[in-house]
Amino acid sequence: MHQMNSNVKIHPQKPYSASCDQNREPILELIQPLLKDKKTVLEIGSGTGQHAVYFSQKMPHLIWKTSDQLAYHEGIKLWLNEAGLNNTPPPIPLDVSNDQWPEIIVDVIFSANAVHIMSWQNVIDFLENAPKLLAAKGLLILYGPFNYAGKYTSESNKQFDDWLKQQNPQSAIRDFEAVNKLAEKQDLKLLNDYAMPANNRILCWQKA
Repeated sequence: MHQMNSNVKIHPQKPYSASCDQNREPILELIQPLLKDKKTVLEIGSGTGQHAVYFSQKMPHLIWKTSDQLAYHEGIKLWLNEAGLNNTPPPIPLDVSNDQWPEIIVDVIFSANAVHIMSWQNVIDFLENAPKLLAAKGLLILYGPFNYAGKYTSESNKQFDDWLKQQNPQSAIRDFEAVNKLAEKQDLKLLNDYAMPANNRILCWQKA
């Protein structure tokens, strides 16, 4: 079953998400080959910053740029500063619907467990703007649970979706078909849809 946001604990030093520790190795195993020839990654919705630290340690050839709403920046900076890596610049302020998107070009845009937290309008704005930052043949990679043909892939996903909507009625597990349609409108072609542990997926598109 999915780890819920109640697992995010504020420590005296820095925020901590148990689910980040639990899913980081399966995610790394899958994305490492995809990113071996890439140079820059922009992470959307970096949250605590744990994924950024772990992935940039394991893939030191990458510049891993974090981004999130300003409320999360203090926690992200605590993780980045403690790790002291030279490939993780300071986080970029980014509310996908309300902020000016950065004027940068990157090889990869990565986002984990974010689109089901966002409102549907946030998802639309994300998928309309993110591809503009991708270099030719760049990758957009999303990790998290998705529905298919309007149906849950497991009972635990249904329970997770019920919990999400209790926290925020605008949050929900998204339909793969609807998300893919938004991506295709921006000239992104689905390369693969990978099954992941705990009824999650990794969706990977490539810019034309």
